[in-house]
Amino acid sequence: MNIQSREIKGFFYSQYFSDGLRISAGILIPALLFNYLNEFNLGITLSLGALCVSVVDTPGPVVYKRNGMLVCVVCIFLVAVATGFARQNPYTLGAAIAIISFIFSMLAVYGLRAAAIGTGALLTMVFMIEKSLPPEQVIWYSLTITAGGAWYLIFSVLFFSIRPYRAAQQALGESIADVVKFLRIKADFYKSGTDIDDNYRKLVSQQIQVSQHQDLVRELLFRSRVMVKESTNASRVLVLTFVDLVDLYEQIMATHYDYSEIRNRFGDTGVLDEIARLLDYMAHELETIGYAILSNRRHVRSHEFDAQLEHLKRRIDSLAETGNSNLVLKKILINLRDLNKNIHNIFSYYNSRSSKELIKKPEEVEFTKFVTRQDYAPQEYLDNLTFSSASFRHAIRVSLSCIVGFVASHLFLHGHHSYWVLLTIIVILKPGFSLSKQRNYERFIGTIVGGAIGFLLLKYVPNTNAQFILFIALMIATYSFTRLNYTVAVIFMTPYVFLLFKFLGVTQMSLVQERIIDTAIGSGIAFISIYIILPRWEFEHVNEYLADVIHANANYLAKIAETITGQPVSLTDYKLARKDIYVKSANLSAMFERMTSEPKSKQKNVREIHKFVVLNHILSSYLANLGSGIAEKNLHKTPPENIRLIRKSIHVLNENAKRLGGEPVVFNCEKMQVVPEKPVLSPDEALLKEQLGFVNKISNDIERVTDGILA
Repeated sequence: MNIQSREIKGFFYSQYFSDGLRISAGILIPALLFNYLNEFNLGITLSLGALCVSVVDTPGPVVYKRNGMLVCVVCIFLVAVATGFARQNPYTLGAAIAIISFIFSMLAVYGLRAAAIGTGALLTMVFMIEKSLPPEQVIWYSLTITAGGAWYLIFSVLFFSIRPYRAAQQALGESIADVVKFLRIKADFYKSGTDIDDNYRKLVSQQIQVSQHQDLVRELLFRSRVMVKESTNASRVLVLTFVDLVDLYEQIMATHYDYSEIRNRFGDTGVLDEIARLLDYMAHELETIGYAILSNRRHVRSHEFDAQLEHLKRRIDSLAETGNSNLVLKKILINLRDLNKNIHNIFSYYNSRSSKELIKKPEEVEFTKFVTRQDYAPQEYLDNLTFSSASFRHAIRVSLSCIVGFVASHLFLHGHHSYWVLLTIIVILKPGFSLSKQRNYERFIGTIVGGAIGFLLLKYVPNTNAQFILFIALMIATYSFTRLNYTVAVIFMTPYVFLLFKFLGVTQMSLVQERIIDTAIGSGIAFISIYIILPRWEFEHVNEYLADVIHANANYLAKIAETITGQPVSLTDYKLARKDIYVKSANLSAMFERMTSEPKSKQKNVREIHKFVVLNHILSSYLANLGSGIAEKNLHKTPPENIRLIRKSIHVLNENAKRLGGEPVVFNCEKMQVVPEKPVLSPDEALLKEQLGFVNKISNDIERVTDGILA
């Protein structure tokens, strides 16, 4: 199967398409059912409630989905009642819009799912604004739209109860695909034609994707007692596969060296090209495994790497005979063998091991420690009612923008769907400038292109049955691409909305023009607001990100030092330190990407921060290099020189963290087992000393870059 065909099929097996089917069915069923019962208006109201709750149906453990949607159902009722009564007077409605927008936008302090609850409530407010109801019908209509939300809650929970492991399986397969892309970028470093600086930028960007997907898989696997505690083969295989995938990712991180130096020393030998080819073959094999997991099929291994690894070993050994030092190539070979071992382990989980053998595998890691806990205490909400809080600024921005949009739509727009202005503002505005700017662009471009497609469909596809089939397809595509590619989602959404209004009896072609104008006005208001209403710029918080990642590096180095010097370190503590460094590094890279999309005047010290990001990646990769395979080397005692190098590195990192406002790492080397200096070191000891020296050099380089940032 070629790569393009696999990617297409992979999409239809993915959680994105699964989400599109589920959300579309949950929204559409009430309308179709009650239309069959000659109660179409009732069905549409129920579907609106389902639409509002579906916003909360984002990836995560079922229990968190359920609780989030349940809270959203309650919020929908309260907002529907408040807006329904407030709209009896334009002044009370304006006040209600301001208050509701602020209250529910502030829910972002509790994380992404809580922010989605706020979005669902705001969508309810928008739909109720244009619903002209006498006061005596407000409660009944509010109960009806709430019932639609309750229907979607029940439908979604039942959907996941039928196949409880499928969501985790899909997320795991997609996480493997991200690691595959990361591995291929790593392989490019060994190719002479690759620009190293440009490849670093690709690597750092891909690291963000890997981290985000791994966080999702952790949520699905380790926050669920079913996954962690159950002794079924399906749950155990998923957990063990993910554990090995993270170990494999560490091995990929560990294959980092001074690529310029390696090219200068070994570029003419052909060894580097062979390493690159082997990494590409391993990436292909891992991709095949990920596709098999995604498609829920048994994987048949297509490639064994033992012979190629042995051939590579002979070539590396032959270099030593010519007088060239090949220690670094031997280290790369060890990394490749470890990669092969991890791939073999993942393969074996789906082929050779029985359920009983998997269940009996001893638990060495406390998995529940690997997920963060969100504090939902009311005090968290109150503590963020300050201008220093990004969520508070965002809530004020949304509230004021909605008021401006409401006034503008009633004073200057006289169409029947002026609520599209408010809808656009609510969907576009996000807490950060970068994401709001991106959403603004995607929404506007998607609406223009989608409007043109919708116009053509309405004009040249008059057949009702054909329109209904297109409506279903566009609806599924809209919700399938919402998280994957928002521009594409809006392109599908716009003709889907036009066809919806066609079925509701609105047939004017001016609808296309009205949609585009309303979207343009909403986009304009949102664009201006992110510039002038309490904007949050990344340079204001850059020191916090830098301090966090330096602390994570120092803590990881301390754990490695304790391991190689004989002090007891639990596997859980070691892997938590490793996870922390990957997460903090991804956060730093994401912050830098957001900064580069902000106005030039707000991009402070961009070159220095870019140097810091690259140096941090080099440091974390070398630490992963140190950490990988430590147990096998049996280095439980270390010479004083290595202790001095470790202490110097941690001291430099701690001093940098303190200068940036962070916390230092407490490191005690008194209990370390030290041996006298040896006149001749073993190859492993010599390589360890060389690596610790390079870690110390990078730590000092980070200090110099930090000086430039703080200057």
